[in-house]
Amino acid sequence: SSGINAEYGEMALRLTSRICFRQLYAQRRSLSMYFTESHEWVKVDGNKFRIGITDHAQAALGDVVFVELPELDTEYDAGDEIGTVESVKAVGDVGCPIGGIVQAVNEQLLDSPGIVNSSPEEEGWIAELELTDSSGLDDLMDKDAYNAYLADGA
Repeated sequence: SSGINAEYGEMALRLTSRICFRQLYAQRRSLSMYFTESHEWVKVDGNKFRIGITDHAQAALGDVVFVELPELDTEYDAGDEIGTVESVKAVGDVGCPIGGIVQAVNEQLLDSPGIVNSSPEEEGWIAELELTDSSGLDDLMDKDAYNAYLADGA
């Protein structure tokens, strides 16, 4: 009888270890940052995600003077234009790489658009959306793939 209990205990421990690993993996993936070929970034946290432009994009644009933010509660499909970033030398569209509904916008950018230059992948986020379609995540690059993409002359 004690041999059977030991076996069950070992099985339960292996099962618990697998469940914990899966939860850890899912959590790591849910807090991941993804990048597009058009130089937007997406930071997923559970069922929400933030979007902005990459450091590469802000460097190419130069000094940002205006950011057009999306309207709250607006739903976007993957590929839709969510806003624009204007610099002294160009205007760049900001695409929405995955589907979502706008929950918040970074209103700091209205008065201080230069935050996009000084902190493009942190404080310079443009909008936070509720995830409605995560299928587009598979088409996005992680940081290593994005850096390789840039190194190839993107």
